[in-house]
Amino acid sequence: MSDCIFCKIVSGDIPGDIVYQDDDVLAFRDLSPQAPVHFLVIPKKHISTINDFQPEDASLVGKLFLAAKTIAKQEGMDESGYRCVMNCNDDGGQTVHHIHLHVMGKRQMTWPPG
Repeated sequence: MSDCIFCKIVSGDIPGDIVYQDDDVLAFRDLSPQAPVHFLVIPKKHISTINDFQPEDASLVGKLFLAAKTIAKQEGMDESGYRCVMNCNDDGGQTVHHIHLHVMGKRQMTWPPG
């Protein structure tokens, strides 16, 4: 999508603090971190919301979590723990309509988030 900020990060039109990249997935640090370590994992393919997942996207969604696991280890928080969150639509807290997995750690996480 031409107006999607995350698609522009994927294309290199907008810089991002990239922490991981492969053929299908890109991860970068969140601009408004909610934890000492907070990065987003996105598919390079534009998918607006969880509601737009198709059966053929199952492997791609799994790759988001595998990337999160890899980066969490790189960041030294795989053993202490981390949180993975994916929001859907406005009431679910989604502010950019390109699916993204928030990965946060290096502090005790509470519920509800805060």
